[in-house]
Amino acid sequence: MRVFGLVAMVCSLAIAGVLMMLSMSNNGPSAPRTKLAKAQATAAVGSLNFTAAATELEGYKAEHATYAGAVLPPAFGVTVMHADAATYCLQAGISGAAQHFTGPGGTPATGSC
Repeated sequence: MRVFGLVAMVCSLAIAGVLMMLSMSNNGPSAPRTKLAKAQATAAVGSLNFTAAATELEGYKAEHATYAGAVLPPAFGVTVMHADAATYCLQAGISGAAQHFTGPGGTPATGSC
């Protein structure tokens, strides 16, 4: 009888382990759904950062009549990669994924400037 109890316990632990592995592959940090949600959140945050930075750059242009020489504080989470009299390109890198915004009037896009 003791052998039967030991075998039943080992089988129960094995089944619980398999179920846990299946659950983690569907709901864990490496699951496709989780990766998609992370990418969407990153894009949303990047879009908000670019919008705030673009507003700041428009204020800079109103004062200086050019975007050239504009520098954004680190709080914006974006960097001015290049700026001239009429255009600029902002870049943000989150977790190794770069996004850029070419302005004025652009939209956020993946990749670097």
